[in-house]
Formats: sequence, C-alpha cells, structure tokens
Amino acid sequence: MTETIEHAVDERTYAAWSRPLWWRVVMTREFAMIALLGIVYAWATGNVDNFDNPLTLYYLFLDVAPILMIALPMTLVIITGGIDLSVASVMGLSSVLLGIFHVDLGMSLPVAALFAIAAGVLCGCFNGFLVGYVGLPPLAVTIGSLALFRGIAVGLLGTEAITDFPDRWSDLARERIVEGSSYPVVLAPIVVLIVAFALLLHYSPFGRGIYEIGLNEQAARFSGVDVQRTKLILYALSGAVAAFAGIYYTLRYGSARGDNAEYLELQIVAAVLLGGVSIFGGRGALHGVIAGVLLIGVLQSALRLESVSSNVINIVIGVLLVLSVISTSFLSWVSGLRATRRRSPAGAARPDGSPGDRGPTNPAG
Repeated sequence: MTETIEHAVDERTYAAWSRPLWWRVVMTREFAMIALLGIVYAWATGNVDNFDNPLTLYYLFLDVAPILMIALPMTLVIITGGIDLSVASVMGLSSVLLGIFHVDLGMSLPVAALFAIAAGVLCGCFNGFLVGYVGLPPLAVTIGSLALFRGIAVGLLGTEAITDFPDRWSDLARERIVEGSSYPVVLAPIVVLIVAFALLLHYSPFGRGIYEIGLNEQAARFSGVDVQRTKLILYALSGAVAAFAGIYYTLRYGSARGDNAEYLELQIVAAVLLGGVSIFGGRGALHGVIAGVLLIGVLQSALRLESVSSNVINIVIGVLLVLSVISTSFLSWVSGLRATRRRSPAGAARPDGSPGDRGPTNPAG
C-alpha cells in the first residue's frame, strides 16, 4: 500500500510546462522587442543614407553606452516595484567630483574615479535606506534626491567646467577595440556588467527574491526574503553604476560639468520599460532591456541622419514609452480574461452574468 502511494506521488501525471519550449521563447515581450529591433535596423540600413557606415555604428555604441550601463541595475530596481529617477543626477555629481578630485586636489585619475564611485554608492544607499528601511515611496524619494544631487553638483562648480583631463584617458573612452572597427573599448566593461547582472538576476537566490518582492512584498517577507536589505543593495548598485557611467561620460567629452547627463533618466526608464519590464514590478528580463536600449539608439541615429530635430525624436521616444506601458496593462487584461474563461465550468455563468457557451438552456427557467 505504501509503495503504491509513493509510486503515485513520484509519477508525474501532468506536463512539466503548459506550453512547448518554442512558444515560451518566442511568444514573449522580450522576443518581440528583439524582433522589432531587427526590423528597425534592417529598415534603417536599407533606407537611411550612411546608416550602414561603420562610423555610425561606432557612435551609436558610444551614445547608448551610459544608458545601457544604468539600465541594468534600473531593471532590478523596477522589478521590485521601485524606480530610481536620481541616476542622471548621480552621473552629474560623479562627473563634478572626478574633476575636483583630479584637477583641484591633484589625485591621480584612477583614485579620483574610485572616490567618485564611492560617492555614487553613498547616494544609492541614501535612496535605498529611505525606500527600504523608512518605507517611503520610491518615486517621491528619488525625485527629491534627483534635485538634491543635481543641486550639489551645480553648487560645487557653478557654471564652470573642468576640462584638464589627460588625453590618454579621454582617448581611452573613445578608443576602438580594434583599429578601424565599429566597436569602442567601452563595450568591454558593459559586457562584464551584463554578465554580472544576468547572473545576479536570473541565476541566484538573490534574483529570485527580487521577483518575489515585485510580485508580493508581504509574501516575500514571510518567505524569508530580506526586503529592506535587498532594496538597499539594489539602490547602492544603481548609484555605483551611475557614477561609473558619469566618469565615462566626463572622459568621453573631456568636460566635468554640473549639468552633465541632464534628463538622461527619462531615456533610461523608457528603455527599461520598452524592454518588457513591468512598471508595477515582478516581471522583466535583461535581454529584453538590452534590445530596448539598442532600439532607442538605432531610432535616434536613423532619425538624426534624416535631419529630424531632437524635439521630434523625444516625441517618438515618449510615444514608445506610453505604448509600452499601455501594452503591458492591455496584455495583462487579455491574459486574465482568457484565464477566467478557461476556468469557467461548462454551463456556468460568466463574470459578466451572461450564460456559458455550452450546455442547453431552458427558456422556461
């Protein structure tokens, strides 16, 4: 009798997945974004003059590099149901601190960069403490810190700019991996960051805790996830990567200013949401976000080559952002509707009160 029960328990009587593998891979928002990126890139290559020039691809990578860096930790933050709007201000602050530490205080550039990144970590911990431990809304906290960090950056330098950076460091920020290729050196640290964040999010218990927090914070807490510490770590990572992006931004343009990277946070959030990350938390994957960043970069490059003004480009990106948010809600509504219909028994009344599809009805009641 006992063997019969154990055999019945061990033997699976249902499929491991409700859908085949190809369906689960292809029918996703992430795959749709990758397909859209391929379509837009192919269209731009065939219809926009000079888009297929290696120089265009080179500058495309240089332009999207800071967005791609910060989009990685931003993805994790948004999956928890939070947001960090202060990242561009942290970039500006790290840019100013790099200039002050290196030029005014005489530190070597690597040491100055380490201090600037440490300042970024402190900024992130400030946000993470208020969001995780104090329990304040992430939107309100990071809007406030956006103004705070930008104000400190502008207050330290005013309208001045520090430009006395060594040429070899500025050249390194713009250098190609192989002379004449379209791939700048900055892609190397980006690849390292992508691998690190992919392992953290998709292949670690810490990453599973991030999804649990986004789906149901209270349930995640009861299941053993340290919600406060997780949020503090994520915002600290966001600040560290934003500071690193600010250093790259400064060296690429050879100028440390308080208004560097102003309003860049809008493009970062747009790219993350375009990549299929739900603004309500609990859903998202890094490969979709990378496709979203590259899609924005390809669109901007193609439209600039077509002499489209920056205002129109911003309108196009804004429309894409709104559509991505609406599509998430719409797809969730359709999925919920289909699930409700599948669960409805034959002949049972539907949620709207109408009779079911199957089974005869008796007009006489």
